[in-house]
Parts: sequence; structure tokens; C-alpha cells
Amino acid sequence: MNDWPEGRDDAYGRGSAQPQPEGVQRMRHIRRQPQQQPPLPAQPPRPDRPAGPPPAYGVPPQQAGSHDTYGGYDSGYNTGQVYGAPSGGAPGGPGGPGGPAGPGRPGRAPGPAPDWRKRIKVGSIVLVSALVVTTVTTYFWADSKVRREVDLSKVIERPKEGDCTTYLIVGSDSREGMSAEEKKKLHTGSAEGKRTDSMMILAKCSSGNTMISLPRDSDVEIPSFVGSQSGKKFPAQGRRVKLNAAYAEDGPELLVRTVEHNTGLRIDHYAEIGFAGFANIVDALGGVELNIEEGFKDEKSGADFKAGKQTLNGEQSLAFVRTRYAFAESDLQRTKNQQKFLSALASQAATPSTILNPFSLYPMLGAGLDTLIVDKDMGLYDMGQMFFAMKGVNGGDGVSMNMPISGQRGGNLVWDKAKVQQLVKQIQNDEKVTVRGN
Repeated sequence: MNDWPEGRDDAYGRGSAQPQPEGVQRMRHIRRQPQQQPPLPAQPPRPDRPAGPPPAYGVPPQQAGSHDTYGGYDSGYNTGQVYGAPSGGAPGGPGGPGGPAGPGRPGRAPGPAPDWRKRIKVGSIVLVSALVVTTVTTYFWADSKVRREVDLSKVIERPKEGDCTTYLIVGSDSREGMSAEEKKKLHTGSAEGKRTDSMMILAKCSSGNTMISLPRDSDVEIPSFVGSQSGKKFPAQGRRVKLNAAYAEDGPELLVRTVEHNTGLRIDHYAEIGFAGFANIVDALGGVELNIEEGFKDEKSGADFKAGKQTLNGEQSLAFVRTRYAFAESDLQRTKNQQKFLSALASQAATPSTILNPFSLYPMLGAGLDTLIVDKDMGLYDMGQMFFAMKGVNGGDGVSMNMPISGQRGGNLVWDKAKVQQLVKQIQNDEKVTVRGN
């Protein structure tokens, strides 16, 4: 029995029991009416395409800028161009990807403009953070290398505090850490122990800085003192000796006690450097420029200088500040040379080109701090103040002088007591120093 509607071919859509497959059936379909398309504009002839009717085979030629339509239906063929590019164009060209928008073609939307204020702000924060970290790291590294070995609390019967900050700066003849070859090169000899080779007081005052050299042959009295190692008190015996003998007898603490007793000026900080450290600092700076007014030569120190402006290396610098036998004034002329050189050294060390340049700063600090000995209360800030005060003296902001001398006693240099008292009073009261020494 047939359930299909009448009028329809019974064999359509049904299976067949015949061993042969059914034949091809025709399906009914609806033909769409062609839509009216606006006429295409006439195109100028193109040299790359032949004139005349299209060939009967292959892909029909396409007109530039149009779609191939058949009865309103897109045939699926195109001109072979990259979409968005003009005829014959390439990606990235006018109208193509990444290129400017062409006529009738919408361009890609531009991205947001860079926020330069934000970039500068972030860059500044990163830079400042790096500087802070570097500064803090450098501070703790340098502070850990400082040798705080002098205890000024052991000094007894001290003068009153003044308005200025005073430093006792000592250059010792210590050969600590030097090889036999270095001792020979620097003409230091091989004496055991250490003695003071130069001493000076630096007073940092608001009225102007003052640098006063203390000749090591100065005639002074050894006062009562407490031994730095034994803790035993030694009474005064009225002994008069050369100033450098105080250091040789009981070290820095007795030297400070002797200077304070004979001057009446309180010493706030102590700084000492040996031969090796002195020469290494100069070499780390690349030398120190100095104008030598008159040439001189000395076999004992190794000095051999001609007059004129020149740059001294570590070996030459040490010879310059140690020479005494080449001068008629002996130790007095030597102390003047020491002041001149230290001021020039500080002036070149305390400059932005050295402080802000790690390739100059770290070698200088490493060379100096290894042999620099200071008092227990002296920090890096105090050291910086000391260097800048010496630089100020070299720049004309202060006075450089020898301790006033009135004569000699048994080969020792006797201080002018009246001038010394006036000098000390002016420093204690932070007054402009008017006293002049030898």
C-alpha cells in the first residue's frame, strides 16, 4: 500500500528491491529571478589584458574594483588583490595594511598617543631609586672599612669646647702593608714601628677655615696622662721633648693630650694616614696637579723636581711632602709644602667628577680607607667635612699657616705663647683669624 501523496512519483525517495540502483531523479527547484544591477562604469582598457570578448574557458576576467556577480550571486572569484590594497598595490602601501587610508577605504584606527609625562615620571623614579640604593650601599661599604682605633675618651683634663670643629691630622711613617720593593721605591726605609711625619690642626669655622702646621721639632711639655693600653695614670714630670716624641711614647691619645695641653685648644677628631695609603690615594686619583715655585732635589726622600706646574704621582707626592734637608728652613718649609699639597689633594678629591664617578670614587675610598685611622666618634660625614674644609683653604676660603715660632731651644722650635693664645681664642670663638705664623 502506498502512503505517499497522490501525484508524486512513487519511486522518488524510496529504496528499491532491485539489484540495480535506481536511476538519477530530477529534483524540482526554484529559480531566483535575477536582480537588476546598476550598470558598471566603463573601464579604460588595460595593457595587461587582451581586448575583445572573454575566452570561453578558464576564469572570466574581472573588472577592477567590482565583484563578479551572476544574477546577484557572488561567484567567489576576485581579482587576486590583497583586500584593502589598490590594484597592483602591496600590503603596507597606500590603502593597504599598515598604510594610510586611501579614497573610499576606511583606515585603521590610530593607537593612543604615548604618555610622555608618565614615562618621564616612571624613569625619574627608577633613576632616583637606583641612586639611593647605590648611595646607601656605598656608605655602608665605606663605613665598614674605616679603622676607628683612637679613643679620645682616654684623654684627660681636656680644654673647653669651642665654636669650631677641630681636627688633628697626622701623617705617620708607618710601613704597614708595604713590601720590601715598595719601601725601596718610596724611599721610606725599614724602621720598625711608626712615628709622626707631619701634624697639623684644621679648624672648620663659619668665619673661615684655618690650617695650622705643627712642626714635629716643636718644643713641648709632656703633661700627665693615662696610658692608652695600661690605663695607668702617669704624673707630669716637666719633661720637654719634641712633639713627635709624644706619639712615639704612647700613640695618638698622648699626642692629642700633649697638643691640647700646650695650645689650650680642644681637638674634636683625629685622622691619621700612613705612607702607603697616602701614595695609593694619589694614584687612585690619577695624580695631583701642583705648581712648584722652585725646583729642588733630595736623595733621602727621592725628590727631584723642576719648577713649574706638573702632575705628581703617588711616589713623587710622598717625596714632595717628606723632603726637609733640601731647604734652609728645614721642617718649617716642609710643613708649608705639606699644607700646599694636602689642600690640592682635597681640592681634586672633593669634586663632582670624582664623587659622582664610581670608577674614581671607589678606588680612592678603597685606597684611603684601608690605611686611614680615626677616632671612634668620627663618621663618614665628619671625614667629608674635613676634606671640604681643606679644599676651602686651598680655594682661598681660610688661612694656611705654621704655628707661630719665637725661637729655638736646644734645637727645638719654641712657640710664640702670646700669638698662640690669641690664635686659639679666635678659633674657640669662631672669629676671623688674624694671627700669622712663620
